[in-house]
Amino acid sequence: MKKEYDILVIGSGLGGLVSALILAKEGLKVCVLEKNNQYGGNLQTFSRDKLIFDTGVHYLGGLSQGQNLHQFFSYLEIIDDLQIRKMDEDGYDRITFGDDKIEYPHAQGYENFVEQLSKQFPEERENVENYCEEIQRVCNHFPRYNIVGKDHYNEEILHLNTKRFIESITSDQKLQAVLLGSNFLYAGDSENIPFYVHALTVNSYIQSAYKCVKGGSQISKLLIRKLREYGANVYKHSEVSEMIFNENNVLSSVRTAEGKEYSAKQFISNIEIRSALKLIGEKRLKKSFLNRILSWEPVSSCFSVYLVLKPDSIVNFNHNIYHFSSEEMVWNAFKYKKENWPETYMLSSTPAKQYPEFAESLTAISYMDFDEVKEWQNTFNTIADEHERGKQYEKFKLEKAEKMIDALEKKIPDLRESIKSIYTSSPLSYRDYIGSFGGNMYGYVKTSENPLKTMVSPRTKIDNLFLTGQSVNMHGILGCTIGAFNTCAEILGKELIDDRLTQMINKNKSEEK
Repeated sequence: MKKEYDILVIGSGLGGLVSALILAKEGLKVCVLEKNNQYGGNLQTFSRDKLIFDTGVHYLGGLSQGQNLHQFFSYLEIIDDLQIRKMDEDGYDRITFGDDKIEYPHAQGYENFVEQLSKQFPEERENVENYCEEIQRVCNHFPRYNIVGKDHYNEEILHLNTKRFIESITSDQKLQAVLLGSNFLYAGDSENIPFYVHALTVNSYIQSAYKCVKGGSQISKLLIRKLREYGANVYKHSEVSEMIFNENNVLSSVRTAEGKEYSAKQFISNIEIRSALKLIGEKRLKKSFLNRILSWEPVSSCFSVYLVLKPDSIVNFNHNIYHFSSEEMVWNAFKYKKENWPETYMLSSTPAKQYPEFAESLTAISYMDFDEVKEWQNTFNTIADEHERGKQYEKFKLEKAEKMIDALEKKIPDLRESIKSIYTSSPLSYRDYIGSFGGNMYGYVKTSENPLKTMVSPRTKIDNLFLTGQSVNMHGILGCTIGAFNTCAEILGKELIDDRLTQMINKNKSEEK
């Protein structure tokens, strides 16, 4: 027997869960279907040696009182239960280059950001201040970045180019590289990417930077708990294999791989956009739209090394390290030479429970082209410790892990002696567990030359089908959350969403008094 809902959400990534909860809070009968064993998409974590590791969410920005993600999570009723730890205020990110021993800090709070960088670049203070002003100006022009307000993109803002802007701010090449040092957060292309992507990403962390205690999966767990409190149904192991349309080309129901059918009045797709197009069927889509989507180039994937450490062996650090083999590497960090891999990496640590001054684990991530794992692309694995890809694949991963440890030992001497266990994930892992095309980290390549090419309306040509998620416009925790509110504004009306958020903001302000 078919189950009938007001809203059916396909995929339980952050965008899907937030959309579902917004709608459930409005009294709609909501269902979420997830194909995997774990909810959350990029929020997923995994456990090894009784320790928790994040797959995608390593830290969060904008979570202090009154800031945008704090406000959104407050509306979603999860902020009070979120277990977070503030990162180093004088340098939540540290940027390093080659053999240079100096760690260049990105500090929390704009005044502090300027102050800390001015210690390294005293003659550049005014330029750093101008950089900070422009970051904030661009963010203020973005729809829903400030919760309510603007609802249209500013075309001029979209065309600003990151490289040209940074070069206009300062001629100091070292400072240019430092300002771009966390571009791993948008896949490392600072030459072509629109400046708004850089600004939206960096601004959140400069406002405030936090790590999730016990991993990012707590966000999806809290959202699902709230969904169930509001009467929604959430099912895993429920891969949607078919969309069923009536004679009027209206989507009436979906069928899962198990043969179960779910009908609804409206549907939201939170799965990879190419996968959604396959389910819809090419005949129902305009050829121009289809060709535009298929022409998108996925951003780079990555290879991650997870190190479980021996007790009391490595001092914990409450910041991330972004390391580059050279200053020039910053501009196109994803373009690496295989023989020199890893030419860049992001490194983070997790404090031990009993003695938090020491690290219990390290996570190091570097770029990796999907081509490097192409010979195993026809294998699929979403079960831990299953070795179906074969010995050659295990050998490949081990060799990469050894190269990463070699690189890390230049920063942490004798690291090898402190390692208890080594685990890895490749572009295939990201493809299989998260469902991203080619295992990409953040959707598709955006360019300042044609910024609208990769922007898609949440509303599709099928009247009752909507889109959300990181392959639709913005990626990241904040980007997907804003995207979900925009998707729901198409369903419920912008006025209602703005009214609900305004009520929440006013309520929070009165409680603060």
